[in-house]
Amino acid sequence: MPEQAAPHKASESVPPPPHGRSAHAEPYGELFRREEVARLFEIPEGRLRYWARSKFVEPSGKVGRRRYYTFQDLIAIRTAKELLDRGLALTAVRRSLDALGQTLPAVTRPLNELRITAEGQSVVVRDQSHAFEPETGQLTMDFEVQTLRDDVVRVLRPERVDPERRRMAYEKYLEGCRLDEAEHTFDKAEACYREAITLDPMLANALTNWGNLRYRRGDLEEAERLYRRALEVDTEQPEALYNLGFLAFERGEMAEACERFAQAVEHDPGFADAHFNLAMALESLGDGAAAKPHWKTYLELDPDGPWAEIAEKHLRGDWR
Repeated sequence: MPEQAAPHKASESVPPPPHGRSAHAEPYGELFRREEVARLFEIPEGRLRYWARSKFVEPSGKVGRRRYYTFQDLIAIRTAKELLDRGLALTAVRRSLDALGQTLPAVTRPLNELRITAEGQSVVVRDQSHAFEPETGQLTMDFEVQTLRDDVVRVLRPERVDPERRRMAYEKYLEGCRLDEAEHTFDKAEACYREAITLDPMLANALTNWGNLRYRRGDLEEAERLYRRALEVDTEQPEALYNLGFLAFERGEMAEACERFAQAVEHDPGFADAHFNLAMALESLGDGAAAKPHWKTYLELDPDGPWAEIAEKHLRGDWR
């Protein structure tokens, strides 16, 4: 069996804390995970995935390879949900969302001053002195963006870390990322990640990278515990999912490895090594047909990668 792609750091997939955030934790400039959006609106995650694939409402924020929902995306989702719940046709709602998406970026007023309402047959975006008409149609809805802001804080951000502590945690996290490459600075890197988590327990990426250090030092049990803690904070983090799959693969638990690698590529379709190891695990289970598209995807994503020759041999059917 060839060597696998190793555990992955989570160095590029965490958004930095916004600068100058007030103590009231305003969410307008934040990024939101699909799991959070599903919880906020009580919408199944599968529906959000379908909406994104069909480009009905898709996350417009991006950090590294990961997509996130912005507050403007939340406005679109709430609009779509209310209109669909009132029985409007999907095509009519799509037209309204397209028009709303064109309008909101051009609005220079604070989002919390806006109200989205229906006047006759038009959806209207209002502030205190102006009105914008994104699209015409039979629509029945009325909500203030401020109420959505309140819902976000109440449901998703009930207990926010102090902004200064969050900034300090992020700086410690970045310092840990710089120090965890060389073995002689592993102790300092671990201390940075530990301090980052103490300052901000929601910094899942620090947990994942700390877990990688424990793995590299031979403490597989602690590494797995830290990866699982990371997923408690961020259920969609591809690196933690991948790393749990990697550990399962090394233990020979191929079914669990397949499940974890599949979750990793679901949340990050551009994760080349996850496609490679998913294909490896599927081949180990004797399911070459299911492995084939992942070999292909790996080669599309990383044609000159270290495992390209192995993937090509599997696709040709001459791997020995």
